[in-house]
Amino acid sequence: MLEARRLTRRFGALVANDAVDLAVRAGEAHALLGENGAGKSTLVKMLYGLLQPDAGEVYWRGAPAALPDPRAARALGIGMVFQHFSLFEAMSVAENVALALDVPEPLPRVAERLAAVSRAYGLPLEPGREIWRLSVGERQRVEIVRCLMQDPRLIILDEPTSVLTPQEAEGLFGTLDRLRTEGRAVLYISHKLEEVRRLCEAATILRGGRVVAACDPRAESAASLARMMVGAEVGAARRAEGGDDAGPVRLSVHALSLPPDEPHGVGLQDVSLELRAGEVLGIAGVAGNGQDALFAALSGERIAPAADRIILDGAAVGREDISARRRRGAAFVPEERLGHAAAPRFRLSENALLAGHATEGFAPAGFIRRSRLLGVVDRVTAAFDVRKGPRDPEARALSGGNLQKFVVGREILRGPRLLVVCQPTWGVDAGAAQVIRQAILDLARGGAAVLVISQDLDELLEITDRVAVIFHGRLSAALPTGWTTREEIGLLMGGATPAEAA
Repeated sequence: MLEARRLTRRFGALVANDAVDLAVRAGEAHALLGENGAGKSTLVKMLYGLLQPDAGEVYWRGAPAALPDPRAARALGIGMVFQHFSLFEAMSVAENVALALDVPEPLPRVAERLAAVSRAYGLPLEPGREIWRLSVGERQRVEIVRCLMQDPRLIILDEPTSVLTPQEAEGLFGTLDRLRTEGRAVLYISHKLEEVRRLCEAATILRGGRVVAACDPRAESAASLARMMVGAEVGAARRAEGGDDAGPVRLSVHALSLPPDEPHGVGLQDVSLELRAGEVLGIAGVAGNGQDALFAALSGERIAPAADRIILDGAAVGREDISARRRRGAAFVPEERLGHAAAPRFRLSENALLAGHATEGFAPAGFIRRSRLLGVVDRVTAAFDVRKGPRDPEARALSGGNLQKFVVGREILRGPRLLVVCQPTWGVDAGAAQVIRQAILDLARGGAAVLVISQDLDELLEITDRVAVIFHGRLSAALPTGWTTREEIGLLMGGATPAEAA
């Protein structure tokens, strides 16, 4: 169906794709694998008409294809779901979908079709709801449904399950399986190698912009796929021993309730938890069940009703803002890296200034010490293997995984006593995920308390000492990770009581 022959794309001195060959057949799910910065996104942007190759050709159904822009790609039957969202936040779901349609339709008709398609694919959406009111997981659903409404013959999916629960991901896989039986093709980018093995029967692997291997992922293990991607063995994170030997309580939350910050949102209802020094506590849950409100309350982006609702190292901080909590040794990594954790058009050094101006002495007497900021960029780059071109690029110039490594590394290298991190390995490759998870475990081993909010159950089971589940703004009691299973956590995520889950 689609063939790329020796596609090459340069950005100055950087060769992002070097004579890449790729063939995707009708009815096939084809994985495109590689570590962060390997050239995957550049390749698919050329296939979708967003970038033009410097050399090479694209063939569609055996004939040369000109792809000057995405509209031309869609006209052929190529659809794409991007890793980073491209949505207008002030507009509704239906309005965003209507804007993407090449043949205009009346908005009521769009809303009707959208509701039907979203129900059929198990990705429920409210057509009239504004994008800014949606969780990250719900925004991902909008992107997927918007693509499917274009009736594509080839669907390019860039990390589509990174913010979906296992149940939602299985629903998506079922949809993709049905589409393949209709003769459609899927080009699938993911760092979740087990789901690649479950979904795909072919894989092309990039490293450094070149094709280094092609295989049937069903005949490989996740470890062998990771080895082909990074060129070396990728081991599991070495988990710290012992929640039972954890230190004193570092963070406690007492009966914290917060109203939703918008009419369709989810607030917090009587949330309580304790987190000790040296411990990693995981918070699981389906997207949109109050994770945003919990993170905002812990970080100081939302103020608690009373100071003593949140206690940090013995101090009542519920009424303090984020800078005051940072001065007490707390660090925070929000879910959305581009826009929340980092300003896209600011350089990495400027983003370091935004995050650390209150605590790191970057601007004594009001004068910014640029050399110190660049030193932070260099240290994070070295410690977390952040792949980038210039020394201090804009945040938006980094691939998603490399920006995630920078954001997490920026906070961890501060040596905080408390780290609250949301979706720590969203969209990063196996090697980078291991680096981030190991850094979290090492931080806890050094005496910090770490709270991890994640929809990746494998991640939570790998690195946490205890895990709790948030559902409709209520937090379950935390269970020792070694005594629970994916099935029990999944039932709690679906609203079962602890007795029913057991």
